[in-house]
Amino acid sequence: MPRSLCLFLLLLPLLATLPSCSSTYYNTLEKFGVHKRDVMVDRVGEARDAQEQAKQQFQSAFEQFSSVVEVKGGDLEEQYDTLKMAYDKSEEKAKAVHERIASVESVAEALFDEWGKELDLYSSAALRRDSEQKLEQTRVQYNRLISAMKRAEDKIQPVLDVFYDQVLYLKHNLNARAISALQGELVSLEKDVARLVREMETSIREADQFISKLQNG
Repeated sequence: MPRSLCLFLLLLPLLATLPSCSSTYYNTLEKFGVHKRDVMVDRVGEARDAQEQAKQQFQSAFEQFSSVVEVKGGDLEEQYDTLKMAYDKSEEKAKAVHERIASVESVAEALFDEWGKELDLYSSAALRRDSEQKLEQTRVQYNRLISAMKRAEDKIQPVLDVFYDQVLYLKHNLNARAISALQGELVSLEKDVARLVREMETSIREADQFISKLQNG
């Protein structure tokens, strides 16, 4: 194993303690051949995966919600536990999406800042123009990507709020009338989840396209 790789692996625990937005963090990575562009590709991929997992979880949570409110009878305590677990998992996935998007924004800021500053280091005007053009193209693609991610993220909280309301209501009203009361929310919730899924899928496609262009650029 190359010595530089050994050192990098030894420093991984230390790197994990550094804020992922700090210049020290990125500079340390670059010393071991891990450049901001590489980090960007990895983080966009992680954000995409987090959104895919969140999409699947919210679809699953809605199915569980539907099964609870559409079936009369049964153990109400068990039904409450089912909804509470679905909500907790959804909240966890929502938090992961938020954190992944924030990590993408962090490395994007560092990458574009470095790229812009290094334009002045060219002695060749032609190469400088080409690099500047690629920078602007990448910015446009990134802005489209992050906008799609944010739109999808914005759709998460309203759905979470509805889930939470149902869980809280059922917690304090463990009776058949409570289940009936929740049925009125089903159609509206279905539409909210469908919008969320569409935005997530759009964002996932944008992430795939961005990764492809960054890797092949």
